[in-house]
Amino acid sequence: MSEQNEIAALRAELSHLYAKDAVRAVVMQYFRLCDTLGPDTSMDDLRNCFTCDALWEGRGRYREAFGRHEGSDAIVAMLGSYAVPQPHFAMNAHFLSSETITVSGDTAVGLWTMLQTSTYRDGRSDLRSAALTIHCRVEDSRWRMSHFITENIFSRDVDHWSDTAPISVPDN
Repeated sequence: MSEQNEIAALRAELSHLYAKDAVRAVVMQYFRLCDTLGPDTSMDDLRNCFTCDALWEGRGRYREAFGRHEGSDAIVAMLGSYAVPQPHFAMNAHFLSSETITVSGDTAVGLWTMLQTSTYRDGRSDLRSAALTIHCRVEDSRWRMSHFITENIFSRDVDHWSDTAPISVPDN
């Protein structure tokens, strides 16, 4: 392989890695914002995570619970309903694993398994897991989510998260 071809191949590989990182960054930004949804959450920051014509949809059990929202304005309105007039969540944390991101030019598809721990304003708590399929594409020179799909794997009520019981450690 000639030096020019090697340089071109390295540039293409580097561009591919930058694209994966940008996809990961927009998804992580979205979940950070979802974990802190409240009256002070920037809805513009949430909107910037999505393309103008984005689609957000729940599937399976989540179709009835969360529905389907077309366009960034509709998505932000749905998410905003969890933020005001009072935050829906007293505590919310998303954990993503089993990541696979496939990039093809200016589009990408990411797959994740998500674990979500939540305590709601009414004091109830639950643990949920979902399969995420998130399509992204470049819009206005920036990677954004264009189709967000979440499908429930399991859901389980729990009593509470922070317990005063001693932390279990091995006996010495």
